[in-house]
Formats: sequence, structure tokens, C-alpha cells
Amino acid sequence: MPGGGVHFRVWAPGHERLELEVVGAEPRALAPEGDGYFAATAPDAGPGSLYRFRVDGEGPFPDPASRFQPDGPHGPSRVEDPSTYAWTDSAWRGLAPEGQVLYELHVGTFTPEGTWAAAAEQLPALAELGVTAIELMPVADFPGDFGWGYDGVDLFAPTRLYGSPDALRRFVDRAHALGLGVVLDVVYNHLGPDGNYLSAFSPHYFSDRHEGEWGDAINFDGPGSGGVREFYLANVEMWIREYHLDGLRLDATQQIFDRSPEHVLHAIARTARAAAGDRAVLLIAENEPQDSRLVRAPDSGGFGLDALWNDDLHHSALVAATGRREAYYQDYSGSPQELISALRWGFLFQGQYYSWQKGRRGTASLDLPATAFVAYLQNHDQVANSARGARLHQLTAPGLDRALTALLLLGPATPMLFQGEEFAADAPFLYFADHGGELARSVREGRAEFLSQFRSIATPTARAALADPSDPETFRRCKLDPGERERHPEALALHRDLIRLRRTDPVFRAQRSERLHGAILGPTAFVIRFLGDAEDRLLLVNLGAEQRLASAAEPLLAPDRGRHWRVLWHSDDPLYGGPGIPDASETPGLLLTACSAVALAPGSPLPA
Repeated sequence: MPGGGVHFRVWAPGHERLELEVVGAEPRALAPEGDGYFAATAPDAGPGSLYRFRVDGEGPFPDPASRFQPDGPHGPSRVEDPSTYAWTDSAWRGLAPEGQVLYELHVGTFTPEGTWAAAAEQLPALAELGVTAIELMPVADFPGDFGWGYDGVDLFAPTRLYGSPDALRRFVDRAHALGLGVVLDVVYNHLGPDGNYLSAFSPHYFSDRHEGEWGDAINFDGPGSGGVREFYLANVEMWIREYHLDGLRLDATQQIFDRSPEHVLHAIARTARAAAGDRAVLLIAENEPQDSRLVRAPDSGGFGLDALWNDDLHHSALVAATGRREAYYQDYSGSPQELISALRWGFLFQGQYYSWQKGRRGTASLDLPATAFVAYLQNHDQVANSARGARLHQLTAPGLDRALTALLLLGPATPMLFQGEEFAADAPFLYFADHGGELARSVREGRAEFLSQFRSIATPTARAALADPSDPETFRRCKLDPGERERHPEALALHRDLIRLRRTDPVFRAQRSERLHGAILGPTAFVIRFLGDAEDRLLLVNLGAEQRLASAAEPLLAPDRGRHWRVLWHSDDPLYGGPGIPDASETPGLLLTACSAVALAPGSPLPA
């Protein structure tokens, strides 16, 4: 602050005495300010000072809004001055919903080093691939030496495991210089079970009105919720303003309970956009019930977010790829019609009965644009929700993997890749969390119980073989080897060329699902026709054995405006590890090679 020193302020309603303990200085009382706030100025503190609070003589406790925990959640907080970082991204304008290709990554396993600095060194490779935005798994500090981040407890403090707060800023700054946005996954539905000291300052942080799935629900609508809402909205503002982040991915929003006149999700969207100023921010939600209200405009009763993760497309594609229909895959067939519908309409379940949950699932979404959906074949949850944390290319035939990748990257929804997917990484992605003692045992057993919903994992032998989440080796096995980009050039070329086609072709780039039509050509084959303003595109997909259509009574296959179809891209290309593109010019009718996808565009005119 001007003149030196640091101003401290903390919310602790219902308490009488708050003390500040700065390491190396005498304890100092904080004065009550009203509405449960206490504050004091410490002239002998500055950036780098370590401090804690005592609450009515109890403690000391770290700051609930600590900007950094150098020794983890149980240690002292450290004063940070966000204004000293010299940003170089003044020309960066943020992320719009249109035209994005997302890439989800976990900083701790994205590189062998697991740091912001090491991750930043890999950003040029992602920019060259054609990715437009990074989606970071949560980084709020959590206990232990490794974890997914969904059990964070210090929401304002980037975890010390990956580097300093300025190291995160350098990562974002470097991403912007390369034309990459950065979206952060935030967890506003619960806090982790270890290192959470919020209740020492106020019992109002947590709700007894709602039942949380992973611990106490956050109190956004009960007595004392005003200070809680201010705390979380300040966190939103911090990530956008102090770290120049380009948006947020809101975890498990179905567990964010709020009956207030303004739902906190709407308040989050409003706060994020205000904090960004003239930059555009991208706001994405995970919502298992598939509630389209989240992405509808506030003036029509919505919350004003931009997009929702679409598990339906993933589940249908995985059944098509593997044939397995265990647990939550049981309501999907992986049929051509399902895949056509997922591309055209986003969610497959929009209020129909869903047998896995024995009830209706989803809400009406037929009118939503393609940009309202984030599509993927892999993400952190779905890869880890298996016995071995195996990736799609390890679960299915190469041809099927290539064909489904084409469906993802040329489809109208916003595609998302999971780290290493683009180069067919050998490393698994397992659930890992560095807990000790009884908590480690509880997490290990809970994870095994969760995975037992899959029949193939429910047997005692299979459960005994599951990786221990608290074992450092489980974490180490998940680390990517960047050298695989050179060792797996076919997979990298596949993703690079499809993303380039998506971004450069005017019809695929348009993301106009309302101008997409599909037809079934056989038990495993279908055609998607993308209607363009000047000309159309076809995507032929066959997920089974070779088919020859001597005659095709299907108008979507008709030549575009009297011209031949020419091949734009073919998954059988040897460049991608395919068997080779057959010459079908001498064969009457249409040849659909086995387990393949081909994109077509109008070529020369048909003979008169």
C-alpha cells in the first residue's frame, strides 16, 4: 500500500477478537469494521511476509483468502503483490465462444517436471497443432505432493507444487503471446477434506440446507451467505483480473445449490465479464443433469454461461469404439443415429427417461447453437474411470480411433482434446491424491467402490489390481513424455491436419449445426452433410466392415450443384497410419472402407 506496509482484512462474523501474526513482528489486533469484517494495517509487513490469524485465541490459521501458501495449506500465508508483474499481453482480446479448439491439461503431469515453467515450454507445440485455448485442471492449493486439484482448500492461492504465482502469470503471458487463451477449472461446489480452515473463521461458509455429494455444500443462499457469496465472487474476479485468465470451467455445477433471487452462477458470469473489461471471457460448465438453463440468456431465465460439457457424445462414441455398455454407458448404443443426433442437437437426453438413473435426464436444448456444447472423446474423468486409466487409442482399433477423431474435430460443437491425446500418449491417466493415514485408506476404498459400478471392475481380483491413489508411483506413471510427439508422428499428423481443415475450411469452420443433416447408410455407416453458403461438405463415416453401395437412394449423397465429389481428407491416408486410400473411381456406386472417415468437397462439374 502507499507509504509501505500491508492492509489485512478478513471476514469472521460472530467472533470477538482477531489477531494478526506476521513472522518476525509482534501480534497485532484487527479492528472490527462491521458486517463481520476485521482489518488492520501492518507497517512492518510487505511482499514475501509470512502471516497467520488467531480467532478468539484459537489457531493460528492461514488466511482464507491467502494469495500463496509456500508450505501448503497447513502452513503460513505469504503476502503477494500482484501489481508488480510486468504483463506483455495488452493487445490480447480474450476468447469468444466461436472458433475454439480446447486442450485440457493437468500441470503436474503435462511434463516430467510438472511445473508452470516446463508447461510453458510446450505451448508452442500446442499452438502449432492448432489449439486455441488451454483448459487447466484446478490449481487452488491442496495438501500433499500431488493430486488432481478437485480437493483444493485455498481458493485464492495457486498451488506451490507448480511454482509461484508469478510463474502462473508467466505461463498465461506466454500463452497469449502464442495466440492461446487460458481457461481455469474452478471448484465452487465443495472444498477438500484436509487443510480447510474456513469454518474456523465462520460457520456460514457451509450449508445445512443442502446435501453435498463430496462433503458439505457451500452456503450460497442461507443465513450469513452474503459474505460467502462475496468471497467466491472475489475469487472469480481475482482469476480474471490478477492472472489475465480468459475464462472459467465450473466444476459439477449441479452441486452448487442456490435459491437466492439471483443464482450465484449468474452472479459468477456477471462478475467474470465485468472483471475482464473489454476482453472476452469464455465460461464453461460441467452439469451432469444437462440443464440448458445455464447457457441461456438471463433475460430468458438463464444464467448467461457460454457452454456445457457434453457427456452424451462421449458416451455414445465410446460405445461405438469399444462395444462395452457397462454402468453409465448402458443407455447408449453407439449407433449411427446417436452420433448424427449428438452432432446435430448436442445432448441426446433432453428430458427422456434414463434407465441408469431411473428417471428423466436433461432439459430441452434443441434450439441451442453448436458453440453451447463442448465435445470430447477423452477428458480427465472419463480416461480415469477405468481399471487402467487407458486412453481411447488403447481401447479400440486404429481405424475407429481415426474415424471418431474426425467426427470430433470436424463436427460443429467446440472440440476439446485431453493432454497427450494428440500424440497417442502411452501414459495412463489415473486418479491420484496424496493423502495419508485414515484419509488415504478412505479415498482408496471410495475410489474402488465408485469404479465397481463397472461390472468388469466389480470383481475382487479387478478391484485388488486398481492403482492406489496415494501411491507416488500412480502419479508418476501419469506423466507425459513430450518426446512421444516425435515417436508417434501419425497421431500428431491426424490431429494437426483435422484441426487445420476445421479452421481453414469455410463450411467446417462455420459451426452451424442447424445446417447439418445426416442419414444412415448401413448398420455402422452414415453420412453428414454440412450445408454451406456457396457449397457443401460431406463427411462419410463407417465404423464397421467395408460396404459397397452400388446404388444409394439418399439425397444427402447427391453431388453438390451438379459437380463431382472430391476427397478433402481421408482417415485411411498412410500419413496417419492408415492402410492407404483406395481408388474407387472404377467402381460404380459408393465404397465405404472399413473403420474410416472421409471428408468430401465439390470438385469438377459432372459431364453433361
